Amino acid sequence: MWIAGIRALYLQALHPRAVRGVVQNSDIRQDAWGRLLRTASFVGETTYGTSPAAERAGARIRGIHRRLSATDPDTGERYGVDDPELLLWVHCAEIDSYLHLARRSGYPLTGAQADAYVSEQRESARLVGLDPAAAPADTAGLAGYFDAVRPRLAATPEAYDVVRFLAAPPVPRPLLPLRLGVWRAVAGTAYAALPPWAHELYGRRAPS
Repeated sequence: MWIAGIRALYLQALHPRAVRGVVQNSDIRQDAWGRLLRTASFVGETTYGTSPAAERAGARIRGIHRRLSATDPDTGERYGVDDPELLLWVHCAEIDSYLHLARRSGYPLTGAQADAYVSEQRESARLVGLDPAAAPADTAGLAGYFDAVRPRLAATPEAYDVVRFLAAPPVPRPLLPLRLGVWRAVAGTAYAALPPWAHELYGRRAPS
């Protein structure tokens, strides 16, 4: 779950408006570890928790997003981080990452099972405030979404900030050996699992 989640963060950072919404509103530099744990907590509650727990987690996220906005530095436009376009991008990057890592790890998913997973995750999209009908219903729809959105993606300075953070997040001193050992391996595996076009946007050759 951690590797897929980190891959999703690398991917999500390639949407300029989405990553600006994170960087302009986040305590990622001051409370990096706390942010990662809170994100993991939401994913855990919506994946393994009860339906009421998932609803509460979704309501909490929607409430936070309603209060936040970001500014496009090129146009001066102010926009909410709960913009449906941004919610859809985050949703698709996340489910693509979990699906990709499950398959890459050798889990025997059939095409029908993969389609069912993508369809079921529209409920997760609803929890964060997205119209479920706007989310892909199968793997073909997910692939089509990425094809359509790629012209709007770019590796901005904010994206590289996220890359640097994920490569070596600040941690309390007692956890430094963990960052140098386990975390480096996890983050490296997550980055290597990005699709080739994402590696190209980051200006690096995709692993063979």
